[in-house]
Amino acid sequence: MGNYRRRMAGLRDRKKQQTHDALSEAAIALFLERGFDEVSVADIAAAADVSKPTLFKYFATKQDLALHRFADHAQEAARVVLASSADPVEALRDHFLAGLKRRDPVTGLNDHPEVLAFYRLVFGTPALATRLHQFIAADQAALAEALGNGLAGELQAADLISTQQVLSRRNFAALTAGITADAQYPTAVAEAKLAYRRLTRT
Repeated sequence: MGNYRRRMAGLRDRKKQQTHDALSEAAIALFLERGFDEVSVADIAAAADVSKPTLFKYFATKQDLALHRFADHAQEAARVVLASSADPVEALRDHFLAGLKRRDPVTGLNDHPEVLAFYRLVFGTPALATRLHQFIAADQAALAEALGNGLAGELQAADLISTQQVLSRRNFAALTAGITADAQYPTAVAEAKLAYRRLTRT
């Protein structure tokens, strides 16, 4: 009986995740096609074949439908620091470098057309850019808590999160200018190493 309940619970969780992902994918496809402000919640619900109340069980706002990919990285910096025995700067540098190598979109170094279109949507839509800044602020607060040490920890967290954002933006700018991810990769690695080395000297 216990095994059956666990299997059913696992099935329900998988179905919930499938619905969550389907809603977001439908929303992003519509946003890219029409623009964020031109798509209503009713449009998204209809595209995903669910009711509006069902949609709001999974996403509180239209912005969250677009930005759940960033939410998947929520408090990631804090988790990396807490899971590592290395110096926080080194741990986050290595994490960023690993992201560059696998072309993680969060590093800005992914030139898949849909990824580039998605970032243009986010940065070009005030409501999404504002929500993204809220995610970043929450990440910084979580990292400051993980670092501890009062004001010093808060300042270090601000430096670390800002560094990641600057590096990601520079990579994205290079790709939107027509440079391929593979061509940008050596520059991205060199800039990341330089940026994090600067933090070890402060």
